[in-house]
Amino acid sequence: MTRDIASVPPMTGLQGNTDPRFQPLADIVERQLASGYDLGASLAVAVDGEVVTDCWGGWADEDRTRSWEADTITNVWSTTKTMTALAALLCIDRGLIDPHGKVATYWPEFGANGKEGVEVRHLLSHTSGVSSWAAPFGVQDLVDDERATAHLAAQAPWWEPGTASGYHALNYGHMIGEVIRRVDGRGLREFFAEEIAGPLGADFTIGCPPSDHGRIAPVVPPPPVAMRGSGGPIDLESVAVKTFLTPGVGAAVANTDGWRAATIGAANGHGNARSVATIQAAVSNGGVASGVKLLSADTLERIFEQQSDGPDLAIGLPVRFGLGYALANPADLLGITSGRSCYWGGWGGSIVLNDLDNRVTVAYVMNRMQAGILGNETSAGLLAEYRSIVG
Repeated sequence: MTRDIASVPPMTGLQGNTDPRFQPLADIVERQLASGYDLGASLAVAVDGEVVTDCWGGWADEDRTRSWEADTITNVWSTTKTMTALAALLCIDRGLIDPHGKVATYWPEFGANGKEGVEVRHLLSHTSGVSSWAAPFGVQDLVDDERATAHLAAQAPWWEPGTASGYHALNYGHMIGEVIRRVDGRGLREFFAEEIAGPLGADFTIGCPPSDHGRIAPVVPPPPVAMRGSGGPIDLESVAVKTFLTPGVGAAVANTDGWRAATIGAANGHGNARSVATIQAAVSNGGVASGVKLLSADTLERIFEQQSDGPDLAIGLPVRFGLGYALANPADLLGITSGRSCYWGGWGGSIVLNDLDNRVTVAYVMNRMQAGILGNETSAGLLAEYRSIVG
């Protein structure tokens, strides 16, 4: 039973270190923790490829029995997609994958049922026409990588590939990961660990090994949100409904051993703000992070090749997608309206922003989820304050 919060001494102050330039960001997180909006959270900022702000605070569990520590990690949901995208970009940089190449060139089975023209860039930009699995398909299938990828290979696209984005909410990593496996021999989890997280010394994994379970801050599910049609009955054949209801995944699944053992490159990455910023700093710093070169300048430029721009068929919001990331957009709801910036975030609130103009990466990770697919009150405030800092 959850304890009466009034009987628990409040956690005050953030731990860690903060570059004075980014103190206003830390102040936002501290206020959100003090108000109870955030339960536990971490914030990190990297400049020129090195983490200069790394702070954390609050509670790792809803009962407030464990504090959020320096090595606390949590499921970051779709912030994981930025790690999967980085793995694909690394393969592109090495000449293993051509983003304009057909997926079926690398994964022949995927060319079935009208998908022979789908290109790798369509997977990376959510424009493949395959934004989820065709029913019937359940969570037990989702965590079985072989079964899940075979199901995707066999089905037909739901719209003409390349003509619009439809957020690949849970299958993003299955499709990209299978392409990586076909060209490299290693699955996404292993490739990411050995080629990205390991060399950078970053405490981030896709999935989570049992040895790290004791460090996890379980996610606290967000308030339920009812699906509504626009003045009429819900269209069960719409891309949005099919994307988010097949399979229907509740947030609490992230706290199960089965979820942690799976390779879900769209949603089951585990880390904290420090590890997210450490890795993604390679994007904001010319391909180099922590002294390790991951990407060339030419490959970084490919991120900014626009793949789609308009209302997303799954999430219903205006999104401008480049290669693996969302790009600045005058209609962006998070206020990332201009500049050489790329970003994405996770269900409930986590966020990572790569600002290439200023060579800065900002990351925020928390355990209490809020309603909404992308961002929350804290991440929106952080991004607004960051813009005021850099001008």
